[in-house]
Amino acid sequence: MKPYLIGIAGPSCAGKSYLSAHLARHLDAAMLNLDSYYADLDHLSLAQRAHFNFDAPESLDSPLLIEHVRQLSRGDAIEKPIYDFKNHSRTGRTERLEARQFIIIEGLFALYWEEIRAVQETKVFVDLGEEICLARRIERDTRERGRTRESILEQFSTTVRPMAQRYVHPTRQYADVVLTGDGEIVEEMERVLNHIKAGS
Repeated sequence: MKPYLIGIAGPSCAGKSYLSAHLARHLDAAMLNLDSYYADLDHLSLAQRAHFNFDAPESLDSPLLIEHVRQLSRGDAIEKPIYDFKNHSRTGRTERLEARQFIIIEGLFALYWEEIRAVQETKVFVDLGEEICLARRIERDTRERGRTRESILEQFSTTVRPMAQRYVHPTRQYADVVLTGDGEIVEEMERVLNHIKAGS
C-alpha cells in the first residue's frame, strides 16, 4: 500500500510535536522530524553556531530532506541524520526509518517546499499565540537543550519571531486543517483523522 503522508507545520512550540506524537501512536505512523535535517555546522566555532539563524528554510539541508520524503512516499526506508542540539552539529550517525502506511512529517517548514507538499495528502497547520509559544520554548530549551533564558529571549526576538512571520505563517494557506495548538488533544486529533478518512 502506498504510504499516506501527513504534514504538520506551525511556529516554534505551537504544539506540532505533541499532536504528531499522539497521531503517530493512534495511526502507528512513522515520524520524520525536520529538526533532524539542520545543516552540519562543524566548520563554524561553537560561538558562531549559537548565533546561527536556525529559523530560516536555508538552515535545513533541503535537498536531502526532499529526497528522503520522496523515498518514504514510495515506500522506501531512509537513513535519517541525527542532530546534536547542544553543540549545533550533526553527530555523523544516522537512524533507519522504515516507511509505514502513515508517515508524519513535522516541523516549522513541513508545508514550505512545494516538492514536499506535493506528496502530502493531509496538511495541518498548528497556530498559537506568540506569548504561549515563547513560554513553552523557554521551558523546553532550558530543560532539553541546555540553553539559558537570556539566550532564548535573544534568539526569539532576533530570528524566531521575524522568521516565523516571514516563512512559517504564510504556509498556513496550504493547510487542509488549521488547529489552535491549545485545544483538547482528542478534539484536535479528531479533526485531522476526519480529513484522513475523507481522503483515504
